[in-house]
Order: sequence, then structure tokens, then C-alpha cells
Amino acid sequence: MIQRTSLIAALVLAAAAGLPAATAQSPQAQAPQLVSGLPDFTLLVDQVGPAVVNVEAGSARPGNAGPDQQDIPEFFRRFFGPGMPLPPGMPQPQEPGGRRGVSMGTGFIMSADGYVLTNHHVVAGSNEVKVRLSDRREFTAKVVGSDEQSDVALLKLDASGLPALRIGNSQTLKPGQWVVAIGSPFGLDHSVTAGIVSAVGRANPYANQRYVPFIQTDVAINRGNSGGPLLNTRGEVVGINSQIFSNSGGYMGVSFAIPIDVAMNAVQQLKTTGRVRRGQLGVQLQAITAEDARGLGLPDTRGALVNLVMDGGPAQKAGVQRGDVIRGFNGTSVDVWSQLPPLVGALAPGSKVTLTVLRDGRTLQVPLVLSQLDESQAQAPSSTPSAPGPRGAAGSNALGLVGEDIDAATRTRLGLKAGEGVAITRVEGMAARQAGIQPGDVVLAVGRTPVGSAVALDRQLREVRAGQTVMLLVRRGDATQYVAVTPRIDGSR
Repeated sequence: MIQRTSLIAALVLAAAAGLPAATAQSPQAQAPQLVSGLPDFTLLVDQVGPAVVNVEAGSARPGNAGPDQQDIPEFFRRFFGPGMPLPPGMPQPQEPGGRRGVSMGTGFIMSADGYVLTNHHVVAGSNEVKVRLSDRREFTAKVVGSDEQSDVALLKLDASGLPALRIGNSQTLKPGQWVVAIGSPFGLDHSVTAGIVSAVGRANPYANQRYVPFIQTDVAINRGNSGGPLLNTRGEVVGINSQIFSNSGGYMGVSFAIPIDVAMNAVQQLKTTGRVRRGQLGVQLQAITAEDARGLGLPDTRGALVNLVMDGGPAQKAGVQRGDVIRGFNGTSVDVWSQLPPLVGALAPGSKVTLTVLRDGRTLQVPLVLSQLDESQAQAPSSTPSAPGPRGAAGSNALGLVGEDIDAATRTRLGLKAGEGVAITRVEGMAARQAGIQPGDVVLAVGRTPVGSAVALDRQLREVRAGQTVMLLVRRGDATQYVAVTPRIDGSR
């Protein structure tokens, strides 16, 4: 009775105070459950583990040095002490005199007859490759072929009836999906880590692999994980672990994997010919910023901006021009420039394709036939400023650029056509300096209009108004790029 009286009194006091009574409050509708517990990977690891292998590539060349004591993780340096032998499987220091270097990595068996996939950088430069299975059997592997651009290497073991992994479909991956990596970080065989897909179709600006749309994950990857499988929750391979982004040399939460679709494209060619052939358009591309879009009169920043068309290439033959924006490739939308190279590189030379091009406000469909990629063109262009020997008279313009004519000999040395380009000797305008224009740069065009003399450059820039964005096509070293420059509205240059 006392308890009931106390409860009634409490309700009366709550009502008097204007507070809602708990018994009278309607429950708030709950949000739907979007995540249903954490996965258990034990069954997956038990089934796929036997097909994950350790790869050891040795080289007798002095330049391919193995890891020294400074490369050993701090834990092992403290635990074992300097000069102590490392545990079995750990990378061993190089012998005195550089007689042998060892590269340690991971791989996985993709077929029962002994084909193994790993990274190109694991076996590059080696003269002997050893593969150790989970049951401790060891084989000397033959390198069937290796491709630097995709960072894929195909090995062959003289064996049969081996456990093999199922190949999945990396195109179905979405950010947020669970993925698992199995590998040999620091030589620790069959280490398992898990995480989620952070992004797909990622261009890695720190790797010279423009033909790979990387899978970015937060799975812990370290040295020795290279070449190991990235698996979905069905135990299917969706990627090959390849790189990490790190300021320290260790895992920092950003890992990159090669999509298995890209890898298998390379594998088929390596099996057939021992090398990988890719198609090319014969253009150089760049991203489009908001300032670029204003300067070019574009409706938005979608697409890949063409800043160089190679002589005699497919794009030139089809009529593609500098300043064009490629927005589609064979019906696939191109929203950022980095999406285009993987689409092109996945096709064989001789393939017929159609580009969707935006030019002067008009959308054009441009058919062309891909040529074979010159591997030298696949390397990242140099950004080292050139030092031309210009001659001629300086002028003045709205951007404060002082240009001089380039003589024939210097043009030839720089790979320029006759009457092409103006050498910049001085940058007086603040806006141009802030945009990155430097003495030694060569201006090839203002917008779509080529310039071949200091007088022509001044003429094109003389009418530029404050606040108006102008696009300069600039050559620096071997690199060519459009640069947006916007003079200040206050009238200063």
C-alpha cells in the first residue's frame, strides 16, 4: 500500500511540474536495423587458407639488396636484439658484399594444375622464385609472365591436385562490404586481417599505374602481404593486395588492391603470349577543376580534359583536339579523368571504340580504332622545368607574363613543332604565380588558340578582364597541362 501511494504521489508531482509520465508516453518508432552483427571468418579462413602461399624471390644481383636490420619491425629488433637470427620465414638480412637479396611476398593458387598469382614487384629482377604451401611443401616456380603496369605476375608450379581459390567479380564490390586479406606480413605466414571496402575505382596518385582502378580498403596490409588475395565473405578472390599509403612504411589504414577482373585480363594474355598488350587513344589527359570549367566555358567539371594529342595516334586521326573533354567511352560515362585509362587499357589494340566528346558546347560521337600502347608512354611524364634558350622581344599583357620567342634549335630539343610555343622568362602577375606558372615554362596555347611568339601571346592576353579565367596550355619538361589563371577583381595582376 505504501509503495502504491508513493507511485501515485510521484505521478501527481510529475504532472504538476509539467513533466510527462513514463506510463503515458508513447514509444518512439525505432530506425530500421542496418547492420546485423559482426561476421565470423573462421570457416572462410579454414577453407581458403590452404590455397594461400608464401613467395620468396631471390636475386644474385648486388643492386637488389634484401632488408637490413633497419627494415626489421621495432618489435623484432627489441625482442631478438641486433645480430640475432630471425625466426623462420622472416626476411633474412643480405649477406656481406650484396651476394644475395630476397623479396618476400604472398600469392595464391588459382588453379589445381599449379598456376599461382602474385605481384610483379614481388618477383621483379629475380632469378629464382620459391613457393611454399601451407602444408610446408616447397616448389621452385617458373615465371610465366609479369606485367609492371598492372603489377601482376603469373607463376607455374610443377604440381597437380592443388587447392585453388574461386575467382569472384570485383565489379560488384561496393563501399562498406566486408573483405578479408590473408598473407605473410613481415614473413608471418597466413596472417588474417579483415575490414571493409573504403572505395572502388580509386586512382592511386602515388603509384604509376594509371590503368588500374584500385580497390581501397582499411584492411591491415604490411610488407609481405603483397600478392595475397583480397576475399569477399563467400571466400572468392576479388582483388590482389598490392600497396599501402604510409608515411612510416607501415599500415596506416589505407590499402590498395588490384581488382581481380583487371588481374585476370592480364593473366589470360600472360598465359598466351607471356606479355600484356593494351590499347591506347594517343592523348594526354588531366582533371577538370571548377576554375578550369569557368575558363573553358564548361557546364560542370565532369570528364577528362585533353591537353595533348599525339601525332599520328588514333585520336589525331579521328579528329580529337586539344581542349576537348571526353565524357564517355563506349557508352560508359567518364566523370573524372582517372576513369578513362583503365577503360582504354582493358581493350586490345585494334579495338573499335566510340568517344563522347564535348567541344565548344556541342556533344560529338567520335569513332576510332585503338593502337598499341607504347610502354614508354605509360610512364608518368616528367615535371622538371625546362631551361629553353629563348630569343626575341618581351612584351606585356594582362597576366604579367613576359615571353620570348624560341629559336628553331631549342624547339627541336623540346620536341615542339615549327612556330609552336612561347618561352616564359618572367612572371610578374600575382595570379599567374599563384597558378604555378614559372620562368622556363613554355606556353603552347591560350584556350584553343595556339601561340608561337611573344607578340601572339600578348595579343591573346591583352583583352583579358579582371575576374575572367583564362586557360593556358603549358609545357614543362615532358609534361603538358592546361593551367587556369584568374586575374584579381581589384585590378592587380
